[in-house]
Formats: sequence, C-alpha cells, structure tokens
Amino acid sequence: MGALPPESTNGAGRRNGGGLAVPMAWLCAEYLADQYLTAAGLAEPGSLEHRAALRALALTVHLSGEPAAGTWLRHTAHEAGWPDWVEERLAAEAAEDPDGADLALARGAWTALRETWVHAADLDGAPGPGTPPPVDETARTWLPAWRLGLPLAHLAVWLA
Repeated sequence: MGALPPESTNGAGRRNGGGLAVPMAWLCAEYLADQYLTAAGLAEPGSLEHRAALRALALTVHLSGEPAAGTWLRHTAHEAGWPDWVEERLAAEAAEDPDGADLALARGAWTALRETWVHAADLDGAPGPGTPPPVDETARTWLPAWRLGLPLAHLAVWLA
C-alpha cells in the first residue's frame, strides 16, 4: 500500500477552506480489515463477531502505521497488551492531530469495542495441567467486544 497522508480531502478540505475532511487512513484500514475477515470466512458478515473483529483489526491496521501483516499479528496476539497499546496509540494520534477525522473514527471503534459487552464462550477457561483445554463453548461469560473480536482478527491475519 502506498503512503497516504493521514487525512485527505475532496479538494475543499478543512485545511484548504473549511470543508469536510475525508478519513482516508481509517477507510483504508477498515477496507483491509474487511478483506482479511471476508477471505478467512471466520464469522458471518454483519454478525456481532464479524463487526467486533472488523473494528479490532481496523484499529490495529490504522494504529500500527505499517502495512505489514507480521506487525498486525504481533499486536493482536493473545496477552500482547493490545488494549493498552490501543490507548497509547490513540493518545499519540490525538497529540499530533486532535481534530482529525481518522482519529474520531478510531476512537469510535475503540469505544464500541470497550463498551459493548457480549455473552460468549469463555475464552479464559480454567487451564488444565500442562496444556490449556479446548474452549468449552457451553461455558459462557460476559466480556467486552474486543475480547471476542481480537482473536478472530488475529486468526484472519494468520490465515492470509
């Protein structure tokens, strides 16, 4: 992917005359995330799982600043501190461009992932001696949507 400015405009942008800014970086990240998720076929498009994974992967792509699947895999890996990393990167982006259109969409995605709670399989079931047991799909728990979307995002990138 070629280098795109973090915000582009339609010729009458906020920086060039007060019009609306087009959040090109976010739209590109969301497009890439959708392509990975669709190709992987892990969740039905439009489902809660798909939307959570789309937001998690789009945030990862957007905030990483690199068009590299290896970087995305590292950031989405389980126990990699992803929520803290997202908060840090959003803060850094806000320091650079506090009114950016891309930042507004990224913050909205992060808010939705943090504040939407889903009743899903308990991905952190009690580990057995030596190796973790398979996920018991009947054991359900409430968790923030990012906890559901992040493993799907990771697996979609890994499968690509």
